[in-house]
Amino acid sequence: METLFFIIALHVSGFTVLARPQAKNVALYGKATQSDLIDNSWSGYSDAHNAIDGNRDSHFHHGSCTATDRQTNPWWRVDLLSPYIITSVVITNRGDCCSEELNRAQIHIGNSLLDNGNSNPLAGVISSIPAGRSLTLRWDNGNAEIQVFNKLHHSTHGNDAYYLVVDNLVFFHCFHAGENVALKGKATQSDLYGNGFANNAIDGNRDGIDGHGSCTHTEAHLNPWWRVDLLQNHKVFSVVITNTVDNIPSRLNGAEIRIGNSLEQNGINNPRCAVISSIPAGFSETFECHGMEGRYVTVVIPGRTEYLILCEVEVYGSPLD
Repeated sequence: METLFFIIALHVSGFTVLARPQAKNVALYGKATQSDLIDNSWSGYSDAHNAIDGNRDSHFHHGSCTATDRQTNPWWRVDLLSPYIITSVVITNRGDCCSEELNRAQIHIGNSLLDNGNSNPLAGVISSIPAGRSLTLRWDNGNAEIQVFNKLHHSTHGNDAYYLVVDNLVFFHCFHAGENVALKGKATQSDLYGNGFANNAIDGNRDGIDGHGSCTHTEAHLNPWWRVDLLQNHKVFSVVITNTVDNIPSRLNGAEIRIGNSLEQNGINNPRCAVISSIPAGFSETFECHGMEGRYVTVVIPGRTEYLILCEVEVYGSPLD
């Protein structure tokens, strides 16, 4: 059965696994993504990040709620970027209509993304949340072994059952060549077309369908660029680019990956790691950078007027002291 999925606001309280300060809403510092955007994919009203913006306004048309289209197994996810012991989750329901859409939601906590994380152990069930109200679910610290996670994942799974799924995909504090350090970075781009926000390329979601809301999109202009700031100097071993499925994949042909510490010309003058000759529609391709050093990773289409569309950019490397 197809269902429509809304989240108004999400608050996740927890401690890091190394220390136990006063609990805080760790979701505010995460990166959110979801299965797609409701109806008009060019509107930011239902963007995944709306659920972790700190705003509990429950009127959907005020622009602080998420929503997917009516589909089979819709989902929403926030990557908390570091391991935490979770003490509570607060979910705010839509207030202007449709509050029953969240009935029978379930919270799952575990280490797997199998079936979008729905195979993880069940931690709680939401019978219902009144329109515009917030529900707090708590776990005592005795369950810490299933409360350590990096990713919090909301989805539906048939017969109107909703699932909030918590996953520990990366359970370590040190960096190594196998970690996607872009997830902890800050993204920007030359300009914006529709809701193709720069952050969409570092949300951990490789969905290549542009209309689902997980790809970046600039306007068409000369030398369009996208850039992630890794926040400190890194050795970059490889960059993985995922191309769009449905928005002319050939537009990415000839794009360059630049890595360095300069913001001159928006980073496009930094040393070149690779040239993207072509990536098939919806595919991800790895470009080896052999330990190039830099804080900024820039993708630019040089020398022609073009739209730049990126559905995911993963940067594998380690920080330099």
